[in-house]
Amino acid sequence: MYGKSTWRAGLLLLGVQLTALWPIAAVEIYTSQVLEAVNGTDVRLKCTFSSFAPVGDALTVTWNFRPRDGGPEQFVFYYHVDPFKPMSGRFKDRVVWDGNPERYDVSIILWKLQFDDNGTYTCQVKNPPDVDGLIGEIRLSVVHTVRFSEIYFLALAIGSACALMVIIVIVVVLVQHFRKKRWAERAHKVVEIKLKEEERLNQDKKVSVYLEDAD
Repeated sequence: MYGKSTWRAGLLLLGVQLTALWPIAAVEIYTSQVLEAVNGTDVRLKCTFSSFAPVGDALTVTWNFRPRDGGPEQFVFYYHVDPFKPMSGRFKDRVVWDGNPERYDVSIILWKLQFDDNGTYTCQVKNPPDVDGLIGEIRLSVVHTVRFSEIYFLALAIGSACALMVIIVIVVVLVQHFRKKRWAERAHKVVEIKLKEEERLNQDKKVSVYLEDAD
């Protein structure tokens, strides 16, 4: 009797410990945090997540928007089994689902950017029992033209250096080719001169022999 009670108490204690540890497994959200896009174009707001719980029909995704110049938070998009687009407001007919929950991707695409789309877009994912965790944010800046970042300048510098090296190699190859061609022409002329000189000498010898025989 005592052994059974101890065994049950151990299982109960283990269950309590597992229950206490479970809330630690919160949903982790990953976004680009800062994004820049050109006015009038489409942009993909990428949001991915990780969760210890398996992804199922209980998964919900909520996208909201906070304008840069202030004002109340606005609804952008909602997903639960199926995507739910906004029926009214600034984002009506401008937002489409571009995620795949099986791949932990809950991204959306925003069409036809406007300057008043500047602001912070939040991505919240709940995957019961994982419902805790930070909300992902993307600070979107809509501009006339995209400014070149350091990465673009670095890529441009590397590309220019590679192009310059290719040009130098081509120039060196062409110079060597023309030098060899010039040397070959010079050698050919020297051979021709020698042949003509030998031919002239032979003719002179023939004339001399002929004159000697005539005498």
